Amino acid sequence: MSAALGTRLGLAERAAKHLRREPPGFLEPRCDLKGDHALNPSTWASLPEAQPRHAAVLVPIVEHEDGACVLLTERASGLRNHSGQIAFPGGRMDPEDETAIDTALREAEEEIGLPRNYVSPLGYLDAYLSSSNYFVLPVVALVRPGAPLLPNPEEVADVFEVPLSFLMDEANHELHARHWRGALRQYYAMPFGRRYIWGVTAGILRNMYERLYAHD
Repeated sequence: MSAALGTRLGLAERAAKHLRREPPGFLEPRCDLKGDHALNPSTWASLPEAQPRHAAVLVPIVEHEDGACVLLTERASGLRNHSGQIAFPGGRMDPEDETAIDTALREAEEEIGLPRNYVSPLGYLDAYLSSSNYFVLPVVALVRPGAPLLPNPEEVADVFEVPLSFLMDEANHELHARHWRGALRQYYAMPFGRRYIWGVTAGILRNMYERLYAHD
């Protein structure tokens, strides 16, 4: 792994070269839509026919002197959907959100108390279509260390960091499978200690690897 991985300059340079400046629209030719269908092509047929709901997540990379880390959350156990899973701060776009960046920053503030003045957006990854029919726009951003986080206990059980070097090492990208809706589905997983990073979160991290580091 390059020494530039954990530095602001190296990451900023990669982001400027490889991230999207503008978010893609749904099913635009340039969209390069990611999702479960990438590993399980047959799932296209089972996706809802309705237009997907738009959402955005923040992919927050905290700049530490000894190496960058990705800030992740563990969803509260009482949530109706995806309780206990590892996630990025984010959620459905509200009508008052002008851009996906507005959504990502608002949700990060609401979920974990991350102040906007600590966050510097770098650009967009490819959109991700979830099995629950959300068109998710991931916003990659640098976060100054020392942000006074205050997780909302109704939504977030824990906030923690994982070294960027671990998440961007392809050797840690495992292909797992489980039966879901009558079929065996493959998905990416990146187990880190007791944390099981999988599903949409792992898929977005895999896309970040493909965008920023796979060409090395």
